[in-house]
Amino acid sequence: MSAAPLAARVDPERHGGSYAYDHPRPAVTVDCVVFGVDEEDLKILLVRRGIPPFEGRWALPGGFVREEEDLPSAARRELQEETGLEKVFLEQLYTFGDLGRDPRGRVISVAYYALVKLGDHRVRAATDAREARWFAAGDVPRLAFDHDRILATARARLQGKVRYQPIGFELLPPKFTLTQLQRVYEKILARPLDKRNFRKKLLATGLLVELDEVERGVAHRAARLYRFDRRKYEQLEKDGFMFEV
Repeated sequence: MSAAPLAARVDPERHGGSYAYDHPRPAVTVDCVVFGVDEEDLKILLVRRGIPPFEGRWALPGGFVREEEDLPSAARRELQEETGLEKVFLEQLYTFGDLGRDPRGRVISVAYYALVKLGDHRVRAATDAREARWFAAGDVPRLAFDHDRILATARARLQGKVRYQPIGFELLPPKFTLTQLQRVYEKILARPLDKRNFRKKLLATGLLVELDEVERGVAHRAARLYRFDRRKYEQLEKDGFMFEV
């Protein structure tokens, strides 16, 4: 969320000297909706802004795109700088360009969503983010800018995509139980799923590898562990396989 000029000029010398470009350009930002799942809730990672505008308000991690970087690089850099997150699943979501969405001037934001295994990452605020914290999806405060709209768009995309692509596994540890898997889908879809039908569908895909291991350190009867066969899925996808839950 560092400052950047809101207008720029193209240097004709860099373009063969054949023409000059002297038209004001909007600034471009990236904003990231980061999802995680724990035992209780779908989680959203937010940062508290440390600078104006909206100083002290909660917002999505993000900031201005530098001239020397592409959009995915900018999104990953802002995530790392503001929250400490690295090497996460990241996918472009949508472009937001309404007039007046940023009090600093004409700003267009390219939004991304990220999926994080909560146990693999420790968040920490840095740069112009005063604080970084996970919130339950149902307990998100009012956000700065138009980030409420961006978050709603990301949730709708996640709920739709989890039904036809196995992105839910990005939120699970490498080894998981069928109960843990179902919980992830229920938290994302915000509704209960029939246990028998859910397990039947997932097992029928042939993408779950049953392990000769059970979960440890639980008070109840230990359940069998599974892993997702990503290599098999990628091969099946090339052959036209359609994942569906």
